Amino acid sequence: MDMVFVSPTTRISSIRSFSSLSRRQYDSHSYSSTALRPSPRRLIPRFPSLRLNNLYTRCSMTNIEVLNNIVTEEVDHDSSPDASSCSVPIVHLSSEIHDTESTNLLVEGTYVDMILTTLPILSEEEQDVIAAMPAHPAGLYALYASCLAGNLVEQLWNFAWPAAIALLHPSLLPVAVMGFCTKVAVIAGGPLVGKLMDLFPRVPAYNILTTVQASAQLLSAGMIMKAHMAHASLETSVLMRPWFIILVLAGAVERLSGLALGVAVERDWVVLLAGTNRPIALAQANAILSRIDLLCEIAGASLFGILLSKYETVTCLKLAAALMMWAWPVVIGLTWLTNKLSYGVLDRAKCPQTCCQTSSREPVPRVDNLVDISMAAIKHGWDEYMQQPVLPASLAYVLLCFNVVLAPGGLMTAFLTQHGLNPSLIGGFSCLCAFMGVGATFMSAQMVKQLGILKAGAAGLIWQASVLTMAVGVYWSGALTKQAALLVFLGLIVLSRLGHMSYEVVGAQIQQTGIPPSKANLIGATEVSIASLAESIILGVVIIANDVSHFGFLATLSLLSVVGAAWLFCRWLASPSDVQKSLLSL
Repeated sequence: MDMVFVSPTTRISSIRSFSSLSRRQYDSHSYSSTALRPSPRRLIPRFPSLRLNNLYTRCSMTNIEVLNNIVTEEVDHDSSPDASSCSVPIVHLSSEIHDTESTNLLVEGTYVDMILTTLPILSEEEQDVIAAMPAHPAGLYALYASCLAGNLVEQLWNFAWPAAIALLHPSLLPVAVMGFCTKVAVIAGGPLVGKLMDLFPRVPAYNILTTVQASAQLLSAGMIMKAHMAHASLETSVLMRPWFIILVLAGAVERLSGLALGVAVERDWVVLLAGTNRPIALAQANAILSRIDLLCEIAGASLFGILLSKYETVTCLKLAAALMMWAWPVVIGLTWLTNKLSYGVLDRAKCPQTCCQTSSREPVPRVDNLVDISMAAIKHGWDEYMQQPVLPASLAYVLLCFNVVLAPGGLMTAFLTQHGLNPSLIGGFSCLCAFMGVGATFMSAQMVKQLGILKAGAAGLIWQASVLTMAVGVYWSGALTKQAALLVFLGLIVLSRLGHMSYEVVGAQIQQTGIPPSKANLIGATEVSIASLAESIILGVVIIANDVSHFGFLATLSLLSVVGAAWLFCRWLASPSDVQKSLLSL
């Protein structure tokens, strides 16, 4: 049934509701079904006594069942002849339904986004145009600039520290210890940081974490420079060196801060700026963020690789530290600009009214009870994570995180450095992997359009598993001592990134669609913590088998994790639940 709201142009003396309306009287009033959208504050007259002489209609049709009956009354409270002959159609509304709908329209300022669902009178082409238009385009551009500045420094440092440490030690042990400790920190602190991000205002919390991350990066760079200037060697008593202990702690803090910043942008901010009910705009924003991250990886790896091949390690680290100090105020300023250009959307409440009633009763965490709060946050995050409707897609992502060997990263950089490969070639390998990721962001959109979101994810996983199987076969063939075979091995890993990044883009959209906005930071941080647990397990194996000769065994473990992720996702694809079908529009 359609709901009609009548707005008079002159005074109305009184309005009363009746129980019936004859078909003849109702048909005498012709209303247009494509009219103006009224403000929620004007849906019901708020005056006790109103009068009209003449009447014309302004209507809004919203296919919702809220009418009990429609009646007319001869308004005869005025002695004027015009008023006595006017027949007024009256809409009788249920107050409970009206109150609920008004509240839902006003919560979190989502009225603009809900136009897509409350006005089905637009054509399909017009709806596609609106769905592809971000809610806050200027704010999105500022967010892209902020991510560009922050990710450039982060990706440069992710390439710099393992390369610099690998020059001090002939095995994978120090890099594995660093990676293991940072993953443990993320496992323990990830849910707590995610909960704190959900409790505190977005912009101040983001700026504080940006400052913490920059400080930790500068401290880490200083410790590595100290080791190189002292000509230290890590062959013995690696855990007893004071500078290395400080380096491990600083690295854990830096990674934990980066985790929180990434979850806030990718799972929370981009959804608010693109629009919760604008899937095309959200998909485009996700793709652009992935391209920015990959382009920063290309720039960071190539820049530090070229510098490392021409200058001393200490000089390169000093240049990296200077870039960190430059990027810190830029990121903070662009974050403030993002919020201003989006009209303060980041300052609004993080959860709808139904959730705020529960969360508002939770006290702000106290520092003296941090351990209990952390344990409670881990338990709560784990419960929410296991209850999410798109759990298989998330578990497939976690299995992919076991693959820390057959991927660009600290272990691969250390392996290639100790294999005698030129630093510029190592940087080129990382750049090619990132270029494949950029191509995957374009390809994934077409895959989703042609195959659907679930089949596109399965295709990416199957491609990655197939290509990595060939790469491991090349390694076990024993021909890796020749440079040509080594380049073939690296080329297959580069090709595998096409499938990996395709699934990462598709999986991000699956998560954004299936996770409630009020739990985005908590579930997202918990997912990263579980993924860090997977990485820490394989890094623990690397610590035990830290000799370069065991690289083939570690590569085989990584391959098995990718094959397991493809199997799990394909099994879910074969039999999704009804809830998952409705969420993913299957």
